[in-house]
Amino acid sequence: MQWWDGTAWRDEFAEPQGADLKRFQTAAAAPRVETAPALHQAEQVQQTSETKINVFNALKTAKKLQDENQRLSKLVADHGLLEVAEIDALKVAIQNKIFGAEERLRGVEVELLARENEVAAAKALVLDVRAAHDLQELGLFDFEHPAENSVSLNTELVALRSEIKSMVQQRTAVTATTSFTFNNSASKGKKFVKDMSSILLRAYNAESENAIKTVRAGNLKVAQERLSKVKEQIARQGTMIDLRVSELFHSLRLKELELASRHLQALQAEKEAERSRRAELAEQRKAEAELKREQERLDKQKSHYLTTIAALESKGDLEGVERMRALLADVEKAIEDVDYRAANIRAGYVYVISNVGAFGEHMVKIGMTRRLEPMDRVNELGDASVPFKFDVHALFFANDAIDIEAMLHREFAEQRVNKVNLRREFFRVKPSAVLDVLKEHNVEVLEFKETADAPEFRMSSRD
Repeated sequence: MQWWDGTAWRDEFAEPQGADLKRFQTAAAAPRVETAPALHQAEQVQQTSETKINVFNALKTAKKLQDENQRLSKLVADHGLLEVAEIDALKVAIQNKIFGAEERLRGVEVELLARENEVAAAKALVLDVRAAHDLQELGLFDFEHPAENSVSLNTELVALRSEIKSMVQQRTAVTATTSFTFNNSASKGKKFVKDMSSILLRAYNAESENAIKTVRAGNLKVAQERLSKVKEQIARQGTMIDLRVSELFHSLRLKELELASRHLQALQAEKEAERSRRAELAEQRKAEAELKREQERLDKQKSHYLTTIAALESKGDLEGVERMRALLADVEKAIEDVDYRAANIRAGYVYVISNVGAFGEHMVKIGMTRRLEPMDRVNELGDASVPFKFDVHALFFANDAIDIEAMLHREFAEQRVNKVNLRREFFRVKPSAVLDVLKEHNVEVLEFKETADAPEFRMSSRD
């Protein structure tokens, strides 16, 4: 019989003695392990595969190897043994399933977070809608405020409106008694006070909104007085329950009204300044056109004199030549003056004029013009926009007329009529005061008339 010596199976037949006998008995009694035969058979297959194949044993060897392969495949299937590649493939498949499950889990978590954010946003929207509804019940609506488009006023307006809303929500915009009873019921009295407070606050807020929408640049004071009267009316109507609009809330709404007026005033000032700039450019173009026409006229006159002088010289009329040369010198001097005026934009005429019939005895207009004929500018100012012509108190040429005009404007800045649009150059001063300032600054004025003739006005007054 075969026996296992711990390393390989042996085919020798021998009588086991001593320790070998005991080991043999133990091995015989132990269950048979199939792996050892499998190893033995594998060795046999290896030995067979290593057998030299020739033409004589090739068919027999192939049949033997086929049978051995089938037997080994059955042995692998019976013992649940898999190839290493199949195990690796199964491992990769399981890992891919785990990774896919983790990816789907993360996707579910992201979607869940998005849904939670949507729910939170919906809840916030509901709260905003409810808050807006409560404010609208008390007459506080979101409407377009003029100062919303202002870069400098918008931040102030946002903070102011937030404070107004806070006072309305906390019901501190109006104050009333807390001990009023209705039909001997304190709860009914409390409800009555609450309802009356809501009704009158709604009326006050509606009037405030209307005042803001209708306010103009120049009627802020009228709009504020109108809103203050509404506050006083509410106090009179709520005397029984001591109901009144709180002073703080009223001041906030007046401030909101003021912001609207300030923005409208800024827009108006900007429009006025733009009109003034256009008028100034138009005046400058007129002056340039006059200078150009005068230059062309003088150039023609000079050419005419030169031609005449040449003709007189050819005739030998020396006396006529001298007379023409004197006229030519005057023309050349005029050309130099025009060239100077064209090159020096600061040169021009300063004028001090008044219109008693339109503005009264104590108001003058101080300005300058670069026109060659300064009275053309004065006559334009006295066109159909005023009922009477302007009277001229001073009209003098200066190399730096712009500086003299600016100096006079600074001296009478406090007496300026329009402090918003500085192109409106009217001042509440007497002509004699302007003359005194000119003398203080050593401005040379050849002629100055302190009193206004105003012939049209005075003749009209007699009738």
